[in-house]
Amino acid sequence: MEGMKFVLATEDNSDYKYYIESVDREERDVLIKGWVIAESEVPVEVELVNADKKSVSDGNVWRKTRIDVRNALNVNDDFNAEFLIRFDRENVPGDVVYVHFSGENAKDMYLGIDVKKLDFSLTSFGKVVGFLGNSPIKNTIRHIKNRNNGGSVGNTLDEMYAQWRKENNPTASDYEKQRNTVFEYQPLISISIPLYNTRIDFFKPIMDAVLGQTYSNFELCLADGSDNDYLGKYIEKNYPDDRIKYVKLEENLGIAGNTNVALKMATGDYVMLADHDDLLEIDALYEIVKALNEDPTLDIIYTDEDLVDEKGTFFSDFKFKPDFNLEMLRHRNYICHIFVARKSIMDEVGGFREEYDGAQDFDMILRCCEKSDRIYHIPKVLYHWRSHMESTAGNADSKRYAVDASVRALQEHYKRVGIEADVEATDIFIILKTTRKIKKEELVSIIIPSKDNVDVLDKCIRSIVDKTTYSNYEIIVVENNSTEEETFQYYDKISEELSCVKVVRWEHEFNFSKINNFGAKHASGRYYVLLNNDIEVISPDWLNRMVGYCQDESIGAVGAKLLYPDDTVQHCGVVVGIAGFAGHVFNGLTRQDLGYFGRLIVQQEVSAVTAACMMVDANVFNEIGGLDEEFAVALNDVDLCLNIRDKGKKIILDPNILMYHYESKSRGTDEAPEKINRFKSEIKRFRDKWKKELEEGDPYYSPNLTLDRLDCTPRRLDERFTLVEEIEQGENK
Repeated sequence: MEGMKFVLATEDNSDYKYYIESVDREERDVLIKGWVIAESEVPVEVELVNADKKSVSDGNVWRKTRIDVRNALNVNDDFNAEFLIRFDRENVPGDVVYVHFSGENAKDMYLGIDVKKLDFSLTSFGKVVGFLGNSPIKNTIRHIKNRNNGGSVGNTLDEMYAQWRKENNPTASDYEKQRNTVFEYQPLISISIPLYNTRIDFFKPIMDAVLGQTYSNFELCLADGSDNDYLGKYIEKNYPDDRIKYVKLEENLGIAGNTNVALKMATGDYVMLADHDDLLEIDALYEIVKALNEDPTLDIIYTDEDLVDEKGTFFSDFKFKPDFNLEMLRHRNYICHIFVARKSIMDEVGGFREEYDGAQDFDMILRCCEKSDRIYHIPKVLYHWRSHMESTAGNADSKRYAVDASVRALQEHYKRVGIEADVEATDIFIILKTTRKIKKEELVSIIIPSKDNVDVLDKCIRSIVDKTTYSNYEIIVVENNSTEEETFQYYDKISEELSCVKVVRWEHEFNFSKINNFGAKHASGRYYVLLNNDIEVISPDWLNRMVGYCQDESIGAVGAKLLYPDDTVQHCGVVVGIAGFAGHVFNGLTRQDLGYFGRLIVQQEVSAVTAACMMVDANVFNEIGGLDEEFAVALNDVDLCLNIRDKGKKIILDPNILMYHYESKSRGTDEAPEKINRFKSEIKRFRDKWKKELEEGDPYYSPNLTLDRLDCTPRRLDERFTLVEEIEQGENK
């Protein structure tokens, strides 16, 4: 189906900007996904019609906000630009259906979609071929398409996830084995669910899933704040099970109040939280109890999740989560569902607080995680968050008050744990920004290796001096075998002009690790910044933010978000294991992109950051002996970060620290045979030194995500690392 065009030519209509991202077939259903906004900046109505321009009765249209479109086009956040249309193909005859756009003061538009070409196979999917009107965000869309396709022709992200689910979901025989498993430790799990005017077509699936669990020692605690007792009557008629505890409240107490009643009903060893309109996998409790049998000391457990549409049949937006990442949790509630806590901890924190309604789960999870470090992540999708227009999943704007509650919840968390910081909302729903307050403006030593290219170096130094708001720093330029007289004249000039700059000479072969270690010996700062000479400062508060983190004794290093000059991403954290050794994810996405799970904008803990711009606690750096000098060029920064983590210190990535990176102009390319051989030898050494870490996987990167690409798409069963295989085969020879 390569090259097939699903979107037909239509009349030119400058009233709209739009894009059809995918046209997929799933069993009998056809799914059309895209986005649209009106030039007049008014909401756009979207419906599916037939050739007679009559609405297709079973066409289900799902809408939600689209942050990348909003950022790129600078439009209002209330427009719900994205749409997903789902319809039963057998009920819609004809070769073409039309997506109808309409809006106030905008001419109606009918976009023809050729669906006949999907009919020859119920399981085939077409390559995404879209039509982009007069839009200034072609690059954004190009990157979105690249990300969604994952470099695999003909596969959309939804298709890749559907394939992943097919390969990873348990079989009927697996479920039977689970039911026959007798665990040594069989804790009672209390599943607490608040109810409020729940639709029966939403309520029945979660009831069936709970009562169909392959682990049976649970109780279901339901607190019903509905306007009438229809749910109670439905339960009594359809679910005669002693494990169900149901209470009809005299009045609706709100989500926090209703949930707290359900929590008070719980008598189990652990409490599991769920929403009344979502879906649960029937092996959810089995996996939780399995983890508890492997480690009964666990206090908190969470799992992966995704979104399911209103019909409960289309699964998308997978959330393959990292292992516990407190810094990420602080800035977005990535844990969310499923959340399980030891009941004694839930009792201690007092459940939910009504004053944080809208962010009540975020507030409660923070308070629970303050009580224990025995927190475990199950990397399996066991929960499906139903997305519909009344839910936060379907419409972020339906609960905008959640933003203010989230800010207050995080601010209170910092007070409880003794961190002085300011919290603010970002323009991305549910993502927060923290600025840690500096206790003392300690001296920072900025170490910059350099060889010739004085224009590049001067741009770097001038950007530091002209833009940096932090005042107490020194710049140490480590000269390495420059040959141009102009370079040495520049050194004399800049040192005389700027008292904060001094030049020291490393008169040996190029070795990035040795050069930086040499520079550190001439540094007087409490903190070191390892900085390439081809870096240009964007964020004036970059040193303030780095020092704010590094003054925390639990943190050993801080990294930045680096951009190429065309405003695409060069670095935003390193994943250990990419390509069989380590790599930067999201490389090449735009500055405006959120990245998978918001990782391009969320402050978070990572396994490593690049030394092109990295602040390191000087005491920690010196304690571990600096950079490993056997890594002359590659992987020395990743190795340094892993050594820092071995000392029990954290590595923080703060995407609010922005820099331009002109990518190793002084050193040139690595295409020469000797450089390629050196690179291979450093990969080999890295794999030998960190074998255990590579086998266990990066804790801040899900084992369900790909390691052979940079786009955070689902991992394929056939992944292989060609370069690593070549290296290992060479060793065997």
